[in-house]
Amino acid sequence: MSDEIMTTVGTDIYSFDGRILEIFGIFPARFHIRHLDLRVTGPDRKGKRTVEIGHGRVQGGGTIRSYTAAEWEQAHGLAALLEAVQAAIDSTLGHGPV
Repeated sequence: MSDEIMTTVGTDIYSFDGRILEIFGIFPARFHIRHLDLRVTGPDRKGKRTVEIGHGRVQGGGTIRSYTAAEWEQAHGLAALLEAVQAAIDSTLGHGPV
C-alpha cells in the first residue's frame, strides 16, 4: 500500500500508511502492524461500536475507543481504514519482526 488513508471520528483523526496506524486526538497513539492486534465489536442494540487496538503480545499500551451510532455513520472511511489495517496485519502473520 502506498497511499495514506485518513478519516476523522469525533475528535480523533486516524491515519494509516500501510505500516503505521496513528490516532491523533486527546490520547494519541501510534502502532506498527507487526505488533498490532485489532478488534472491532458491535454494533450493540444502541448502535455503539468499540475499536480495540493493542500492541500484540505486549501487555498494556493499547487503546479502546467507543463510538456512538451517529459518530460511526459520520466517520466516512473508518470501516475501510480498519479493514485495510486488518488486511495488513493478516499479511504479516508468520513473518518475523521488522
